[in-house]
Amino acid sequence: MFYPDKETKRLRYYSEFFDTAEMDASFHERFYNSMTKGTFIGMSKATPAEFRFSVKVPETITHKKRLDVKKNVLKDFEAFLEKISPLRSANKLGAILIQLPPSFTVSEFKNVESFLDELSTSTSFHEFESRTSNEYQYALEFRHPSWRTEGPWELLSHYNIAVVITDSPAKENLEFLSETTVTTADHSFVRFHGRNIKGHYWYNYLYNQEELEPWVEKIDKIKEQTKVLRVYFNNHYGGKAVINALEFKELIGIKLSEKEANVLESAKSYLREVNI
Repeated sequence: MFYPDKETKRLRYYSEFFDTAEMDASFHERFYNSMTKGTFIGMSKATPAEFRFSVKVPETITHKKRLDVKKNVLKDFEAFLEKISPLRSANKLGAILIQLPPSFTVSEFKNVESFLDELSTSTSFHEFESRTSNEYQYALEFRHPSWRTEGPWELLSHYNIAVVITDSPAKENLEFLSETTVTTADHSFVRFHGRNIKGHYWYNYLYNQEELEPWVEKIDKIKEQTKVLRVYFNNHYGGKAVINALEFKELIGIKLSEKEANVLESAKSYLREVNI
């Protein structure tokens, strides 16, 4: 409902409306393993100069090896950075998203601490960074309520890593990640997951204006604390993320172009017709 037809070059078309995208496919092993540097070269070429991609770290690193440096996870991470390096070279790389699994509790704090410490001190990573111009921007997402304590925030601040602020379903008990406007880095990362509690609830939700309005003030406070703000809607089922992203643009004072307004109205009409 967002793309005009099946022949449309989707990434190129998408970049006419937004200046960033979050790449989740890199998380899934079955997709990530088939990706090459050429994948990211193509992404760079298909988008305007000012476009940026935030890329999610593969599940092997976060979910299977759980950031455990004793499981050779740093070698996996270095291979990941090498694979996505064309984005870095083209100045198209946004944040690197490290999303912890829901079962990853604060009891595994040491895993996170050791992993981040290795990233900041490892000779191999410093040599890799020296071949490129800018420091990486990392963002870490907690998905268990046990992380609601001061220690994790202090840790992320120490390494200049953004805590991912999220709007999530109530059953996840992650309200503390939407209540806070405290930032831990010179860049910030906000994810709207939706609020459903049934089925594939993360991806099938349409925010109404009353739910989005409180975020306007929060975003203003976050912007005051950081140099770069990234906001992504992950409630993508049926194009609902597109609708909410364009609506949120308007709420924070960005006037939509005629083309954007037309796409927004078309998307709303489509959802009304199919009753998604």
